[in-house]
Amino acid sequence: MFPIHTGRPATLAPKGMVASPHSLASAAGVDALRAGGSAVDAAIAAGAALSVLYPHMTSVGGDAFWLIYDAEARRVRYLNGGGRAAKSASTDWFRSRGMNEVPLRGFLPATLTVPGAVASWCAAHEEYGRLPLSRDLAAAIEYAREGYPVTGRLARWIEMCAGENALNAHALALFVPDGAAPRAGGKLTNRGLALVLERIAAAGREGFYAGETARSLASFSRAGGGFFDEADFAEQHASWDEPLRGIYRGVEIFETPPPTQGFTVLEMLNLIEPYEIGKMDPLGPELVHLLVQAKQIAYHDRDRLLADPEFQPVPVERLTSKPYADERRRLMRADRALPWDLVPSYGTLAGDTVFVGAVDAEGNAAALIQSLYFTFGSGVVAGDTGVVLQNRSAYFSLDPQHPNALEPGKRPMHTLIASIALKDGRPWQVFGCMGADGQPQIHLQSYVRLIDFGFDIQQALEMPRWLSGRFAIGDSRDLLNIEGRFPEATVKELERRGHAANRWPDFCELAGHAHGITIDPVSGMRTGGADPRSDGAAIGH
Repeated sequence: MFPIHTGRPATLAPKGMVASPHSLASAAGVDALRAGGSAVDAAIAAGAALSVLYPHMTSVGGDAFWLIYDAEARRVRYLNGGGRAAKSASTDWFRSRGMNEVPLRGFLPATLTVPGAVASWCAAHEEYGRLPLSRDLAAAIEYAREGYPVTGRLARWIEMCAGENALNAHALALFVPDGAAPRAGGKLTNRGLALVLERIAAAGREGFYAGETARSLASFSRAGGGFFDEADFAEQHASWDEPLRGIYRGVEIFETPPPTQGFTVLEMLNLIEPYEIGKMDPLGPELVHLLVQAKQIAYHDRDRLLADPEFQPVPVERLTSKPYADERRRLMRADRALPWDLVPSYGTLAGDTVFVGAVDAEGNAAALIQSLYFTFGSGVVAGDTGVVLQNRSAYFSLDPQHPNALEPGKRPMHTLIASIALKDGRPWQVFGCMGADGQPQIHLQSYVRLIDFGFDIQQALEMPRWLSGRFAIGDSRDLLNIEGRFPEATVKELERRGHAANRWPDFCELAGHAHGITIDPVSGMRTGGADPRSDGAAIGH
């Protein structure tokens, strides 16, 4: 009998592959590939579809970051689609009103930064698109206008957020149209968003950052006393730059640079590389204990130093260097958990994001990560546009001395990261996940499982996860959330070493949605994996 090690098999395909947290979005991406599109066309098609199908996790009102492997040039490129703070933004505005933090929900965070995702779609398409942008957006437009299915997960999040009064009146009209949360298997429409997408399809970047859409969003902001206006939209552009690069056991791993937290993945891998991880039990306490300490150290550096590099230099070369890891590794102990007051960490794990991985027949690859930050972002839909606005600006500090302090035109520190890995100079892995502060921890656990233990991508994604740190306001900083499929003996030993374990169910959606594509270096076969904690699928052709 063929041994079964996962709940679903990995997807194999010879030409192209798309993996995302919703099966219909993955299908939209593969449709683009079959029509002759590139990996970037497929990623845009899937990302746009997710903006309709998964409105609690992403939107044209959010931000996005890309890593793109250019097969002809044989290099990985980085595209920054982070939204900038409005020119009227300032720490004094908030402090003069008695606020020490940017609010997590509502009109203020909704309008404090300009959405950046659409600018990144258009910039990526200009460089690497083969199909008309209208073709890439066709599935998203159809779902928005004609209706899209409500999954059980979406139904539950709508019910929870509506019950917590986290949604404004326009959001309630879209997602709770009959006064009650929709049932799983029901259907919702968003005709305002269909019109916004049609303008993007017709005019590209100008269809969102100028014209009727920009005027509508700016008018909505003014009516509520918000921040962004037409001029802020006109000045929003995506920018190309170099990715971060590290080496772990001979594998080249690329991550998104500041203002994202991608450097923490490379720092953590450097910290653990001297250990013989392949000889450890993949579900044992020794490995978890080691990785959690690496996380604590890297996040301490992140919280002190990460910011928009256009405003504040971030010493990523030192942070991702092997000698620096040798210094920091001295803090790690085999017998006891690392005290949080020795290596402090802040922030929250709560967050909602989507990742799209795509590989085309020519070997080009796209890793697209886009998000709203919280579930339904700010909880604000911008009037009749149907656009859910993010609350990413809540990550700004109102301490003027902090590197991540709010300033006009500045991008906030971002938890969004995406990854591409090469073996012998050729693309091997496309990977990403949702989960805010949990994202680097999921990257770390997944790369260890792929490289040190030799698991395939589906096995790596399905294995039980832990996430260390605050998951919600009020949680302790030393909390170790751990899925129930870890052996009881592992949890007890971790507690004995001083970890504050919080047991999750066997499969917990809070542990993130991760997806990936592996390219076989010999056959070129694409192997796709999709997280069972999501509604996703890896689909190939």
